[in-house]
Amino acid sequence: MTQHQAKGLPRRADAAKDQTWDIEAIYAGTAAWEEASQGLPGKIAGLAEHAGKLGTPEGLLAYLNAADAVEVELAKVMNYASMGASVDGKDAEAAARRDRSVGLASQYSSTTAFARPELLALDEQKLRGWLDTPEFRDQQVRLSRILRNKPHVRSAEVEALLGAVQAPFASERGIHPALANMDLDFGKAGGQKVTQGNVDALTSSEDREVRREAWENYADAHLAAKHSQAAMYATNVRQNVFLARARHYPDAISASLAPDNIPTAVVTTLLDTYRRNTPIWHRYWNVRRAWLKLPELREYDVKAALVPRRHVSYGQAVDWIAGGMAPLGQDYVNEMVKGLTTERWVDYVENEGKRQGAYSTSGGMVKPFIFMTWNDTMFSYSTLAHEIGHSMHSWLSSFQKPFSIPRYTLFHAEVASNFNQAMSRKHLLRQAREAGDTEFEVQIIEEALSNFHRYFFIMPTLAAFELECYRRIEAGSSLSAPDMINLMADLLKEGYGDGVSMDHDRSGSLWMQFSTHLYANFYAYQYATGISAAHQLLEMFDRDPQAAQENYLRFLKSGGELDPIEALKEAGVDMLTPEPVEATFRTLEGYVDRLEELLQQREQNQPKN
Repeated sequence: MTQHQAKGLPRRADAAKDQTWDIEAIYAGTAAWEEASQGLPGKIAGLAEHAGKLGTPEGLLAYLNAADAVEVELAKVMNYASMGASVDGKDAEAAARRDRSVGLASQYSSTTAFARPELLALDEQKLRGWLDTPEFRDQQVRLSRILRNKPHVRSAEVEALLGAVQAPFASERGIHPALANMDLDFGKAGGQKVTQGNVDALTSSEDREVRREAWENYADAHLAAKHSQAAMYATNVRQNVFLARARHYPDAISASLAPDNIPTAVVTTLLDTYRRNTPIWHRYWNVRRAWLKLPELREYDVKAALVPRRHVSYGQAVDWIAGGMAPLGQDYVNEMVKGLTTERWVDYVENEGKRQGAYSTSGGMVKPFIFMTWNDTMFSYSTLAHEIGHSMHSWLSSFQKPFSIPRYTLFHAEVASNFNQAMSRKHLLRQAREAGDTEFEVQIIEEALSNFHRYFFIMPTLAAFELECYRRIEAGSSLSAPDMINLMADLLKEGYGDGVSMDHDRSGSLWMQFSTHLYANFYAYQYATGISAAHQLLEMFDRDPQAAQENYLRFLKSGGELDPIEALKEAGVDMLTPEPVEATFRTLEGYVDRLEELLQQREQNQPKN
């Protein structure tokens, strides 16, 4: 139990400043945000004056520079509003600011819809000739990608319509999290109110009854709203299918992956490889059951502590991460530590109304920011290591390049975050083994397996769920709450095998509990590809640390200049093959082997009656 949980959650206004992010670096306060947001509609409308003037190098550059300036301000407005809503879901004014910012984004999309069709109507050879001149040096990558996607850009009139529907089509994306974060009552566990901020800690409790209550009550609250949530997600799927068809893509997944030049085979290869290797997960569940000495393992036991868990302070975690990332060089470590401490990149306080989950954001080119809730556990340390990987990726790429150069993609991003976790964990395991601290070694392996459970079990399962939901809608079928619950339960059964006893409906509610991931349109799979690429990159540090450092830092600094598959291939990872996923399963199997070995040692050392 954390200090905040023991005393009751503080109001956001009473949260300790050093545990909150420096949101004032974006705007000094809501008045400054209000002034910026009120000025944006006129600035956005002014971009329409460039319509019909993109046919010369000067005209095109003038538009691109003007649009970039508006986009930076829009990103700041959206980031400030979104961050404010994240830390207090009960703040109606913050929610209103977020909704207004979404409307401004829709206005921007609609107003600038003329640009792509007009640009693509130009003589392609002439346009490519402009790209070879010094004036267009910083515009080359994004304009080349626009040309690449030419078959899917519609007329100016259609593009304006597609831009205008962005705000109404984003409604479910806001309603589902609002329902989960504000309206659902998750009951109590062990006499303590279950919240989005503490549910992970409660389902990791040493007390099995507390774990059961927390897991069941959390699932039951979602099931109570299952029809509403199913209707929202099904609507979101239909909207994305419509948008894919409007742009002449064969299906929604192709539409989602095409802008980043990711073949659909990357997703199907991941899922096929995952299914082939599920026996490793089945084995782990049985080893875990033996550690816990349970007659059967239930889903509320998959996070139960195998050994007494140590209290981990935020400061201790910063030290561990700094030590783990030392192979990337002192410059990397120094900047990272400043961000985690004096620069206040991180909002980690637990307060009333704070939404679930964790994320890193860098919109507005001010500084990276990290959202999370600190629970004094190894899992909080792991989350921080993950998110600072994103933030350092942003710092080394986006913040060091002109805004016109594309940001890294989500596919790039999940490599950096998972790499930080893997590198830091490797450092801790080495320390524990050198010290002969078996109990701490088990705790680190637990953190690793918990991380793998989320990114290499839950996320591939969500990805398979998402893909099947889209396929059903594309085939003209419907999606009801029972359909989705049955589908999710069946997919989880594949991964649990005979190692976990399931509760069908509660297990099948898992998709409802990811009210942000599923609305990101084929995002979940990227956690699994990210962890796979990260572990293959980590292996390279064992073979040639200097070359591995140079290759990896080059990958980070390149940002979005290269498509993600190409960028990883240059770093030595080929995501078009099963090897990265297979390699990561080998790492997983190594953890299970070591856990089983330590279990045998424990049993041998126990006194016999």
